[in-house]
Amino acid sequence: MSAKTLTAADATSANINLVEGHKGTQAVHDLITAYRANRRSGSANTKTRSEVAGTGKKMYKQKGTGNARHGDRGAPIFVGGGVVFGPKPRDYSKKVTKSVRKLALRRVLTSKIDAGEVLTVASFEVADAKTKSFVAAVAALTDAKKVLVISDSFSEETYRAGRNVKSVQLITAAEANIEQILHANAVVVTEAALETIAKRTA
Repeated sequence: MSAKTLTAADATSANINLVEGHKGTQAVHDLITAYRANRRSGSANTKTRSEVAGTGKKMYKQKGTGNARHGDRGAPIFVGGGVVFGPKPRDYSKKVTKSVRKLALRRVLTSKIDAGEVLTVASFEVADAKTKSFVAAVAALTDAKKVLVISDSFSEETYRAGRNVKSVQLITAAEANIEQILHANAVVVTEAALETIAKRTA
């Protein structure tokens, strides 16, 4: 397998819409923020004074002890008492419009192509399902530390060969997102995947 660096001219001829200048920077920020927010479980939970376990009996009489007036040990100032304004389960998810997602993808692809970090290959496949062969195939294409390989589909053997290689990620063109592309030092794209990416940026 031999790789060719994808240029802006090549991308244009492949019908991949790129952006000019700094257009789309805010879209990238919004989408990355949404990705991270959507991964939050929002399961943090504390109990209020009315929810803590224990008796509600008055601790001691109101007057004559020399101590401050208290009702029960569920008060927030006591260990084991309720929490004031503590976190409750909530939904952190954010919605991003299709147009913003598309613009963000175009912005990230433009940046990667301008930096010379996008390579194209006819296909990517490891027939013998061996990790050694997988590593050799990637090394023949690029020496980058973190590599993202994008194809329309991968064979079961290729997935099996690459599942233990943490520095290389296999993803289909339909599922690839900007976070994965930004994280990679080199992006290897098959010719078939270019067509899908072109549709996603249209």
